[in-house]
Amino acid sequence: MNDQIHSGDEHGELGDAEYTEFMELAAQEGFDAEEIEGALAEEGHGPLPVLAVVGRPNVGKSTLVNRIIGRREAVVEDRPGVTRDRVTYEAEWAGRRFKVVDTGGWEQDVLGIDASVAAQAEFAIDAADAVVFVVDATVGATDTDEAVVKLLRRAGKPVVLCANKVDGQSGEADAAYLWSLGLGEPHPVSALHGRGTGDLLDEVLKALPEAPAQTFGGGIGGPRRIALIGRPNVGKSSLLNKVAGEERVVVNELAGTTRDPVDEMIDLGGKTWKFVDTAGIRKRVHLQEGADYYASLRTAAAIEKAEVAVILIDCSESISIQDQRIVTMAVDAGRAMVIAFNKWDTLDEERRYYLEREIETELGQVAWAPRVNVSARTGRHMEKLVPAIETALAGWETRIPTGRLNAFLGELVAAHPHPIRGGKQPRILFGTQAGTKPPRFVLFASGFLEAGYRRFIERRLREEFGFEGTPIHISVRVREKRGRNPKK
Repeated sequence: MNDQIHSGDEHGELGDAEYTEFMELAAQEGFDAEEIEGALAEEGHGPLPVLAVVGRPNVGKSTLVNRIIGRREAVVEDRPGVTRDRVTYEAEWAGRRFKVVDTGGWEQDVLGIDASVAAQAEFAIDAADAVVFVVDATVGATDTDEAVVKLLRRAGKPVVLCANKVDGQSGEADAAYLWSLGLGEPHPVSALHGRGTGDLLDEVLKALPEAPAQTFGGGIGGPRRIALIGRPNVGKSSLLNKVAGEERVVVNELAGTTRDPVDEMIDLGGKTWKFVDTAGIRKRVHLQEGADYYASLRTAAAIEKAEVAVILIDCSESISIQDQRIVTMAVDAGRAMVIAFNKWDTLDEERRYYLEREIETELGQVAWAPRVNVSARTGRHMEKLVPAIETALAGWETRIPTGRLNAFLGELVAAHPHPIRGGKQPRILFGTQAGTKPPRFVLFASGFLEAGYRRFIERRLREEFGFEGTPIHISVRVREKRGRNPKK
């Protein structure tokens, strides 16, 4: 058996007794051990390994990403700087799944090329498990490439060197010159035509871990990591100063004062917490210029390293699309979540009425997140922040025993069966919680479960077991017909 699946470690995988019970259920319903172990391994490992594709503008990063994921999704144009946003795709090679991050090329801005290089390299270091460094073999190694190599080498992350635009045998001599970068063998590739990409991906799989290391959490007894996120000028720095009891970070009415995340160890509610005051997230990353663009990348990396995202919303203004996008970012990252409505002391009765309606309509998808109404300026209700964070962390780490979960699923299916579609009625056969942080469930079913029914299951899971302050991930595995009778 796969020890990683039922080791009972801190990531919440099945313990020995539960694993045995679960496999017996699976055998009764006709699933074989290999199929079950594959599903649990995939879900129980948590987030997929991350591969960052980095390089100068117009070296073919997006073309390579399209080649890796097997479809044309990343925008490609024959001019530098088309990619500005950090875009993540899911890919598979040789039976292994991983995430590919297409990053913008380094370009001149108000802070100079060195700062731009550093910002992109910092992102690659923080967010990726391995890096593909793309160099234009027809141009050779430039000064910018040399600067990136130094930063990546200091980071200690595995780097696979891609010598792109090698369309034939004649170009391989150009690729050989890139040995001078000191990153090992340059892999000659034509991302446009697909030449050499298979060999490159084989090297990528060697560099990527089977499952990524958990970057959040400080270990047993270590401080929990809290990311303060929100639009510019919603009061993130003011809130950090208020909970710290002193002026730790710069506060200014000019939106966007904070550009680098500032880690602060703060004693609050009798515990030590690590707060990260992140840069404000602008309307759309690809519309940003210079320092703000790179600040948003570092902010995203801070969210990915955090355990809890405290999302600040300026309740004196209408909840915006930007606010909703930030909420989605935290949910997609699988973080515990608290929503703090700042500047509450400025509201009159009319605004409070309309705010409640906005919360129902604009934030209904995260109604499970604890809510605190605070004033960073006056300190109002700051004492409610820690209990809300602790509630969210408890939900994020909650684990339901397999027996109890299947009893719940049995009652649910009996009382509310899946609608009949095409003369068939799929049903849930059994399930388990494959992991925590956030809670991840695998349901095994006799047929496809519609999205609406999955949302119903999530809603009832929350009603029965809580899960306050955490997203829930539910995946469904359909039993394949093998032309044999299930074991009795």
